[in-house]
Amino acid sequence: MSDTTTNGIRVQARARYAPERSQAAAKLYYFVYNITITNIGTDTAQLVSRHWVITDGNQHVEEVRGPGVVGETPVLGPGQSFSYSSQCVLRTEFGTMRGSYQMVRPDGTTFDAAISPFILALPTAIN
Repeated sequence: MSDTTTNGIRVQARARYAPERSQAAAKLYYFVYNITITNIGTDTAQLVSRHWVITDGNQHVEEVRGPGVVGETPVLGPGQSFSYSSQCVLRTEFGTMRGSYQMVRPDGTTFDAAISPFILALPTAIN
């Protein structure tokens, strides 16, 4: 699990292996990750876009950028949270994800809320 706060925006991430979707013989390993974004600050912020850096066990890096998350651009007032689940697929049994959410305040101020690295791994890949 990762847990990071930037400018009052707390991002918690947790991942799990999804064996029911994976195809080990084809080297396709699916992982589901759950994200909770909480505004622990005093100013409202809206998530407008995301940037992910996904690194597999062979050090192959894939970057993903796009608007919002799961089709939404949540506005978080002080004390509010937004949670969602998504997935990614790796060609190795382990890897990492990290990134940031691009946030904007009502006054137009922008900042990146960091997503600390978290591990994607088959239970048997970690010892």
